[in-house]
This record gives sequence, structure tokens and C-alpha cells, in this order.
Amino acid sequence: MKRRILTYLQQIDELIQDPPEDTDWDRAIHNHLTQIRFFQHERLIHLIVTVLFALMTTSVVVGLVGTGSIWLTLLLIPLLILLFPYINHYYLLENGVQKMYAQYDRMLEYQSDKKWNRFFAVPPKEEK
Repeated sequence: MKRRILTYLQQIDELIQDPPEDTDWDRAIHNHLTQIRFFQHERLIHLIVTVLFALMTTSVVVGLVGTGSIWLTLLLIPLLILLFPYINHYYLLENGVQKMYAQYDRMLEYQSDKKWNRFFAVPPKEEK
């Protein structure tokens, strides 16, 4: 998933930086919105998993402090080992989706050169 989101972000950055003259912005925007939905879904799933792992880890720490059980110590180690990669992956997904929103806004700017887009939050700049 990491390689997929980073590759996709790079492809869209390249498209925005040097768009071909014949770019079909309607199609590109539609495809981009589809990818945003996919990554939003992935982000939600990883948020749920990360929060559950954090709650389990916190519960085990509280139980360990209260009882001092060696079994809880053995349970805490794999939970901590898994928690940090989950946090890191969720961080990548969150920042990636936020960047995709900015890319979407830039794509709308390119599209608005041809026609007004009623979904664009800020009207295109008028040249003087």
C-alpha cells in the first residue's frame, strides 16, 4: 500500500507540473476522486485498527502496573512492536489523502481554464 500511494501521488504531481495539452481533465478528476475514495477507505480501516491496538496496549500497561504479571509483559511486547508500524502507516495514509485533496484542487484549476466548475471552492483567478 505504501508503494501504491507514493507512486500515485508522484504520477499526479508530474501530471500537474507538466500537463499534456490533450489532457482530459474531466476523466483525470473522476479517476482521482475514485483513488481518493479508495485511500479514504483504507485510512478509515487503519484508523480503527490503530485505535484498537492503542487501546489494547493501554489496557495491558494498566493491567501490568496493577498486577505485575509476567504474562502481561509477554503480551505487551508484540503489541508495542505492532503499534508503531500501524501508527506510521496511518500517518502515511493521512498525509497522502490530504495531499490528494490539494492535488484535486490544482486539477480543478486546470479544468476551470476551459469551463467553470461549480464544485471548485475558490473561483479561478481572473487575468487582468
